[in-house]
Parts: sequence; structure tokens; C-alpha cells
Amino acid sequence: MSENKGVDVNIMGREFTVACSEEERPGLIEAVNFLDKKMRDIRDTGKIVGVERIAIMAALNLAHELLNTKNGSVDVGDIKRRISHMQDQIDQVYATKELFS
Repeated sequence: MSENKGVDVNIMGREFTVACSEEERPGLIEAVNFLDKKMRDIRDTGKIVGVERIAIMAALNLAHELLNTKNGSVDVGDIKRRISHMQDQIDQVYATKELFS
């Protein structure tokens, strides 16, 4: 395992340095992007003001989602329907592409 190095990240315009190994870096970047999007979505609703409050709401939302997932409160049927719908859309695009090729 490689040694931990500081990685500079940006969340809602604020710079942070986070220590992680090279192996963990892609996951850290993905997590930063995910959190940044969640926080910006909350900010864009206009209901919550202040970065700290937005961060707390994002943390509560993520904790709620995690706990629902752990408790089995995920609607697997809905996920399967959405995947099936996406697959149908992909099949339609390929079919259209073949017609015009």
C-alpha cells in the first residue's frame, strides 16, 4: 500500500486537502464530486442558506439514504424497471443507428 499524500479537492468553491493513498484517490474524487453535487442541489433549492447548514443537510440526506439501503428499504423492483427502461432506450438508439448506417 502506498503512503498517504495530500489531495487538493474543491467542494462548493472551498479548497480542502485530504490525505489518502494513490489507490484511494479515484474513490475520493468520486466522493467529492458526489458530495459537491448534493450540496449544490440543496443550495439551489434556495431553502437553506450557509455552507455549514447545507453540509449538514447533505450529510443527513446521505446518512438517511445509507441507512435505508442497509435496512433493505430500497425498492429493487423500481431499480429493475428503471434499468429495463434504460436498456430499451439503448436498444432503440442502436436500432435507429443501424437503419441509417
